[in-house]
Amino acid sequence: MRTLLIALALTAASANAAEWLQAPREDGAKTPLRVFVPDSGTTCAPLAVISPGAGGSEQGLEYIGDSLRESGFVAIVVGHRESGAAPLRDKMRKSGVRGGLLDLTTDPQAYRDRLMDIGAALKWIGEPACRSTFSVLIGHSMGAATVMIEAGALNQLGVSGGDRFDAYVALSPQGPGSIFPEHAWTKVRKPLLMVTGTKDKGLEGDWNWRTKPFADLPNGCKWLGVVNGASHMNFAGGGLSGATQKVTLLALNAFLDSVRNNCIMPPPKAKGITLMSK
Repeated sequence: MRTLLIALALTAASANAAEWLQAPREDGAKTPLRVFVPDSGTTCAPLAVISPGAGGSEQGLEYIGDSLRESGFVAIVVGHRESGAAPLRDKMRKSGVRGGLLDLTTDPQAYRDRLMDIGAALKWIGEPACRSTFSVLIGHSMGAATVMIEAGALNQLGVSGGDRFDAYVALSPQGPGSIFPEHAWTKVRKPLLMVTGTKDKGLEGDWNWRTKPFADLPNGCKWLGVVNGASHMNFAGGGLSGATQKVTLLALNAFLDSVRNNCIMPPPKAKGITLMSK
């Protein structure tokens, strides 16, 4: 019966490009999901789970979900209620904009909740019983920190990820600071793409700070992209983000193609983004 319900939901999502759903979490809470399904409608297509930043929701990062759907992926944007808009507003009222953001993005329980949300998405789609041919976790900002924790980066919050994906993508990742100590990324073994922009300022540094994890990553299918002129919110789809989205998707799709072909394809050269690998 559960398989039939999933199939019916995915058929509806395919017909409407995306569908909003609720998935049960291991602690009894419900995780909101927005599911993008390829034209094939199959539940066993390659899988992308997408984690938005602090204050975001399953309604965001549509440009990534829709692009991956067109590339044949089932793409699921996860809503993280405990680190969504309402909790962020509450913290900002108490501590101001910067203080509120820092309070939320360094809250260990918020990351435990996020990892449970991701687990709810995986369970809903049928992993591992319906083991997709390939899976990737993608995150922006606080979602990028979630990606790194899931992938095995050491952190100062006492939170452990399960490394449940074949590859990882971190948009606007964090350097060393309140979340990650120095040299936190040496145990991230699986393929990883990091992308930032030259106007991508963070709470604890500029865009150069965001690139620091790359030096620590072990060699082997690790990519770093820097988008000329891109700001933090451009990656989330805010502001004049069309050019940023275009080159971000170029890097994302090239990286995923390379990983799925044993990492033999080098990063492409493209106007507006500098890509390197190790």
